[in-house]
Amino acid sequence: FVSYQVEILDWKTKEQLCFLDKVEPNATIRDIRLMFHKLYPRWYPARQSIKLDPKGKSLRDEEILQHLPVGTTATLYFKDLGPQIGWTTVFLIEYTGPLFIYFLFYFRMPFVYGLDERFTSSPHPVVNLACICHSFHYIKRLIETVFVHRFSHGTMPLRNIVKNCLYYWGFAAWLAYYINHPLYTPPSYGKKQINFAVIMFLLCEAGNFSIHVALSDLQRNGSKTRKIPYPTKNPFTWLFFFVSCPNYTYEVGTWISFTIMTQCVPVGLFTLLCFIQMTVWAKDKHCTYLREFKDYPSLRMPIIPFLL
Repeated sequence: FVSYQVEILDWKTKEQLCFLDKVEPNATIRDIRLMFHKLYPRWYPARQSIKLDPKGKSLRDEEILQHLPVGTTATLYFKDLGPQIGWTTVFLIEYTGPLFIYFLFYFRMPFVYGLDERFTSSPHPVVNLACICHSFHYIKRLIETVFVHRFSHGTMPLRNIVKNCLYYWGFAAWLAYYINHPLYTPPSYGKKQINFAVIMFLLCEAGNFSIHVALSDLQRNGSKTRKIPYPTKNPFTWLFFFVSCPNYTYEVGTWISFTIMTQCVPVGLFTLLCFIQMTVWAKDKHCTYLREFKDYPSLRMPIIPFLL
């Protein structure tokens, strides 16, 4: 067979970092990362971004050298992604924080509100219900992280963990402060509004979990090949008929129901930000599906059926 020669340059300076000789044609990008790692031990594979073009997208691990648009002497570009952290660890840190931060406000620790003993518990049942729902949501997320999720990208930059934690932890504290405040007033329509919100909350949580399980089943046996997700016998997955990312649809629905349940402005603002961010993610995934699959269902929208 014809062997390849692979030249790896720094993406910014164009300086040659290494020259790999007699590389097999069926070598994958992962193989090349490992070869590069032997020469530069500090740049472990997860830190490496290998590209065909300095400003292009990173090549996937499973891409094969002879299938790339290169000659027998291939020039690739390396970018250091910085220290990495595993996604499982990221999610465990992100989701454990809100769980415990909320309790600081729910139990009205003296250093939070600075009030006397009269305010150690709320007279409104909805406050207890909100704590149960909030805790359930993040406990579910932790369980999914450990037992359900399969990550196509194993790591993220370590520097991003601070930003993500500030977002999740900060909002958890802001929501909890107002919901558990001694001056908090319950929803305007009382039990009817609360009961409606709780039913909606539980349905959305069940839907979100069902979608995560369905997506996980697509990647059984460690496969990282992207596949089109389709509805299953589970009715909660039937939303796949209309949207590409029903997990985001259900997630937004969860926070809308929590907003209705608590009738709290900070929760509403958090829900709005969630919707904006998840719409961006959903559109990106939807475009990826359309680009990779010519037979992708035409009826689907990114996140809201028939609209968006």
